[in-house]
Amino acid sequence: MTMPKMTGDVMARQIKAIRPDIPIIVCSGFSGWINARAMEAIGVSAVLMKPVLYADLARTIRQALDADS
Repeated sequence: MTMPKMTGDVMARQIKAIRPDIPIIVCSGFSGWINARAMEAIGVSAVLMKPVLYADLARTIRQALDADS
């Protein structure tokens, strides 16, 4: 969620404005910033909290891609 010059939610909105069909997975270490309803409203497919296990990342990517099929 915290990046130079832009937050993850702003980036997700901008991506969705260009490509509404693209799945977005937010990875963050700051749980206080994450609001599941707000992320869903933006169109974020999933939220992963750091540290992320590779198996969880792989499963989440697969689910996000399958949901948009």
